[in-house]
Amino acid sequence: MCGECHRMFALREKTDMKAKAITHVLSVLRLPMDKSLFQDFEHLVVEVDDVEDENLIQHFASTNAFVEKAMASDGAVFIHCAMGKSRSATVLAAYLMKSRQLDPKEAVQRIKQIRPFVEPNPGFMEQLELYHQVKYTTDLDDHPSYKQWLYKRELAESKAAKMAPSNVYFRDAEKNVAVLAQVKEGETPEQVGLTELRCKTCRRTLANSRFLTPHIPKPAQPPAPQTAVPTPCSHHFLEPLSWMRPELEQQKLEGKLDCPKCKAKVGSYAWQGMKCSCGEWVVPGISIARGKVDEIRVKL
Repeated sequence: MCGECHRMFALREKTDMKAKAITHVLSVLRLPMDKSLFQDFEHLVVEVDDVEDENLIQHFASTNAFVEKAMASDGAVFIHCAMGKSRSATVLAAYLMKSRQLDPKEAVQRIKQIRPFVEPNPGFMEQLELYHQVKYTTDLDDHPSYKQWLYKRELAESKAAKMAPSNVYFRDAEKNVAVLAQVKEGETPEQVGLTELRCKTCRRTLANSRFLTPHIPKPAQPPAPQTAVPTPCSHHFLEPLSWMRPELEQQKLEGKLDCPKCKAKVGSYAWQGMKCSCGEWVVPGISIARGKVDEIRVKL
């Protein structure tokens, strides 16, 4: 495979392309292109911009398949974007990661050995990390980690627009994640530190500590005496859970959360975020009041 990511004008140098036995061209950019440039090649276009919030990972399965097909037929692939720095390097890195079992940094470093100035933008590097995390799956849409990544992207967009997200990712509703939420074989609750939050009124389990959104309390001002006992935060912040669905899918910017069994008010939410009693701002703010639940250590 041709590992170099040349600028787009290199396509016009047909003699050079033929000398390198190029059979396939992978274009990773969103620009009008002269189709005559590609008439002698198998051609795939991935229309993306070189911006951090562009979803490029969704194309890795098709770009990898395109390269793999070329390699299987003893072909050579020319991968390009506009400058050969970010988009094309990211796509090539994704292929190297899957085919040679590399992590993102190793894959990019190998490309840098040939083209030193390549530098996928931070958003693309994050997507390469995610691709490594999901083990290069071709069934990306159903993977919980990808869904959670999409959800976080939408939260950021919603926050910028001061709107509630149109789609909410309920982490406990995913089968794969539900398995992860259980105590692993051989572990004890004490080792895991698994705690359930139960409604004080009806004892219905609302969440467990696997679904807490951690935040770091701000230090007290002035510093508290060393002998003072830290005051716990007055709220537990959570990821969206399936029992919240009727409320959270109304697309309101903020509202109240009631126990699904007894309808007692147990918390509130604000997609734009809320300030904890410790002074930390948590986004999104989905909280259960500590005084409304009992914290129960799970027993096997």
